Amino acid sequence: MTNLKTITALSFVLALTPAALTAAEGGPGLFDVNLGLSLWTVVIFGALLILLRKYAWGPILGMVEERENRIQAALDESAESREEAAKLLEEHRAQLADARRQASDIIAEGKAAGEKVRKDIEEKARGEAQAIVESARREIQREKEQALDELRRESVDLALAAASRLLDERLDSDRDRQFVMDYLKALRSDQGVQA
Repeated sequence: MTNLKTITALSFVLALTPAALTAAEGGPGLFDVNLGLSLWTVVIFGALLILLRKYAWGPILGMVEERENRIQAALDESAESREEAAKLLEEHRAQLADARRQASDIIAEGKAAGEKVRKDIEEKARGEAQAIVESARREIQREKEQALDELRRESVDLALAAASRLLDERLDSDRDRQFVMDYLKALRSDQGVQA
């Protein structure tokens, strides 16, 4: 708008000062001004400015303003998108930190569960080993008692055989065996009472 006023003012000044532009010596010069022509030029220029203002500058300025509004809207949308992206980035970082914390918790729980399973297995192995040892002790005790009973029977048989030879007669083996067994039981019970 300021340029339009400047151009209009300059045109009036040039139209009003034809003597400054005329040749110094006789005849029309290159810069001679014809007052009638200048007046019509100013009138036509003014009409052209009015027409341009009414039909051209309005739409041009409207398009410029619309473009300015679109650019401003794009800038606003870009700022909103940037803010939303920053918020999403922060949420993502928080989720990532939470996922890392949960992973650490899961690893710790896994280690604790593994340690518990290891202890349970060790305890079960100890219990099974103890049961095997107890079973072996019972088996050894049972075999020991069987061996002692066998030894006693053989001792009785040997004693009877020796006594039979000494007496040179055959004794009744069942009755004699019973007698010796009763005697050994009596000895065992006496030793049990003394112990």
